[in-house]
Amino acid sequence: MRYLVFMSLGLLFSIGVQAVPIDREPSNARATAEVKALYKNLGDLQGTAFLFGHQDSLAYGFDWEKLPDMSDVKASSGSYPALYGWDLGRIELGEPENVDGVSFDLIRDSIKAGFSRGGVITISWHITNPVTGGSHSDNKTQAVHDIIPGGKLHPQFIASLDKLIAFNEQLKIKNTDGKEVWIPIIFRPWHEHNGEWFWWGKGNTTEENYIKLWRFTVNYLRKNNQHNLLFAYSPDRSRIDMENFTRDYMWGYPGDKYVDVIGMDDYWDLGHEANKAPTAEQLSIFIKSLEQLVIIADAKNKLAALTEGGNEAFTIKNFYTQHLLKGMLATEKTRRIAYAMVWRNATDGGYNKKHFYVPYKNHPEAADFTQFKQNDAVLFEDELPKLYE
Repeated sequence: MRYLVFMSLGLLFSIGVQAVPIDREPSNARATAEVKALYKNLGDLQGTAFLFGHQDSLAYGFDWEKLPDMSDVKASSGSYPALYGWDLGRIELGEPENVDGVSFDLIRDSIKAGFSRGGVITISWHITNPVTGGSHSDNKTQAVHDIIPGGKLHPQFIASLDKLIAFNEQLKIKNTDGKEVWIPIIFRPWHEHNGEWFWWGKGNTTEENYIKLWRFTVNYLRKNNQHNLLFAYSPDRSRIDMENFTRDYMWGYPGDKYVDVIGMDDYWDLGHEANKAPTAEQLSIFIKSLEQLVIIADAKNKLAALTEGGNEAFTIKNFYTQHLLKGMLATEKTRRIAYAMVWRNATDGGYNKKHFYVPYKNHPEAADFTQFKQNDAVLFEDELPKLYE
């Protein structure tokens, strides 16, 4: 039984790495008991196994939408993912659906369902440009300086945060003992900020103002008693020079008091169409980037995670076993990544007809995906230990 792996986190595990429990606390001293348990338990798994995650997994898939209990991950592997990614873009506008057309009611209910089964939840926020009203990708007009304290749109930004808080307040359920429990969320705001494609990104704001934005966001949420949140910091790998990894990674870092997860979004080393390096070279650099990420996380006593990534439409054959898994298990350091989340399976392939990152049922890569799941180091929802106790 694979569950024997978790009987004693002080033993040698099946993949040959010893897990040493670490005295690690969330950055928020007032974090809920469930948040503290999740943070500790994810840390205790480091070196033995990582959680596999998928964006919007319960909302739609390559050839379906809004079907109860459906997921492309489950259809092709037999289990739901261990980690569910959701996005709250457009909640700031008071609209009923997010940036990908998923209703916030469905997101709320899906978060509760995933948590009730023992899964982990992470949320990003593709927020609209507050100056122009354009999308998160409207990077032609600088906006950060207008929404931080002292900016002319600061009250408007506070109103946006209040709408996010109102949604987060709904993420409570009663456990088997009848006690109301607030669902822990790994919140990943202002992501990929070292790129230029979002209005909050490098080139569209100064490092100083980005840090002010991050700190105000965290402080405001905490001041308003949102203590179910862990905060994930996630620059994009494509804008990091491997020769100066730490320097580039730390651009905009808000400080240890404001971060719990040292994350990285990486499509670049996983077969991105703009990366012309041979696949073997991409894998080698993927390994090195994960190692550098873990070095930073360990120095700060934080969790390390591949917060977003994947190989769109599987341009790399047997991607899951021969690229992603090989990278994750390559060295003692890479095995300390807590979770890896791939992006969404847009219905009918989305805007380019190939925007999907998990094999749907009967896809040629489904067999490789199933083999990936069967590896002892990979955790899907049906293999999770109790993470909230």
